[in-house]
Amino acid sequence: MEVAVSPVKDAGMRLSIPVLQPTTIKNNTELREKLTAIGPDAIIVVGYGRIIPQRMIDLPRLGNLNLHASLLPKYRGAAPVQWAIANGESVTGVTTMRIDAGLDTGDILMQREISIDLKDTAETLGPKLATMGAGLMVETLRGLETGQVHATAQDHSQATLAPILKKEDGRMDFSRSANDLFNRLRGFQPWPGAFTSFKGKTLQVHRAQPLQHAVRVTSGEVAVEGMRLFVGCGKNKGKDTDTALELLEIQLEGKRRMSAQEFINGYRPKSGDHLGE
Repeated sequence: MEVAVSPVKDAGMRLSIPVLQPTTIKNNTELREKLTAIGPDAIIVVGYGRIIPQRMIDLPRLGNLNLHASLLPKYRGAAPVQWAIANGESVTGVTTMRIDAGLDTGDILMQREISIDLKDTAETLGPKLATMGAGLMVETLRGLETGQVHATAQDHSQATLAPILKKEDGRMDFSRSANDLFNRLRGFQPWPGAFTSFKGKTLQVHRAQPLQHAVRVTSGEVAVEGMRLFVGCGKNKGKDTDTALELLEIQLEGKRRMSAQEFINGYRPKSGDHLGE
C-alpha cells in the first residue's frame, strides 16, 4: 500500500534529470512553457494512451516518437500484446513511429520481430518486448540524428485494432475452439483472465491446455476422466469435429486456486455437468 515510482522516474532521479509529472498536458500552460524553454530534439512517448496535443507534436525537430508493442499497422490500440496472443499470432514485435494526430497511425521508423512461444502469456511477452523496444528506440534516435533512418507511411488498409480490454472479454465462450480459448486465456493475463461459471458460481481458469485427441463432449459440457477434468468446446476453423480443453488449475468463487484433482475431490463435478450456466 505504498506509492512506488516508475522505473523511468527512478532513473531520472538517480541521474539528476528533472522529472515532471503533470496531471494533464492538453491545456497545461506551465508545461508548455517548460517544454518550449527546453527545446527538445525529440519527445519519447511510451504507454501514455492519450492523444498528444498538436503543439507538442510540432515542437521537437525529430518529432514525438512512440514505441508501440506490435508490428504496425497490425494491432493499433491500447492492448496490442494481449490481442496478438489472444488471436493466436506466432510472431509480433515492436515499432518505433512518429506520432501524428491519429491513434497509432503515424509514419513507421523502425521495426523488430519476435516469435511468440506457446508458453508465452501477456505477462511474459510484455517484458521481452519492452527490453527489445528500448534498444530499438535508441537505434531509432541515433539513426534519425545521422539521417540513416527514414519514415515510411503505414498501409492503413492493413490496419487491425487492439482495443482496451473489458471484463467481459475474459468470459469463456465454449462455442469457440479449444485453441481459441487457450490463446485468449494466455493473452488476457493478468486481467481479465478467463472465467466461466459452475453451478451458479464464478469459476476462474488459471491454466488449461487444448487436447490433441477427441473427447466426446458438447460445448460447455464437462467430462471427468479419473483425476482429469475436461470441457467441450467448438470446432476448429474448417474442421467438422468438436474440440476439448483440459482444465489444469482453477479457482471457484471465494476459494483458493487449486488443481483439477483437488477440485474433483472437493466439489465432485460429474461428466455431463455444464460450465457457463
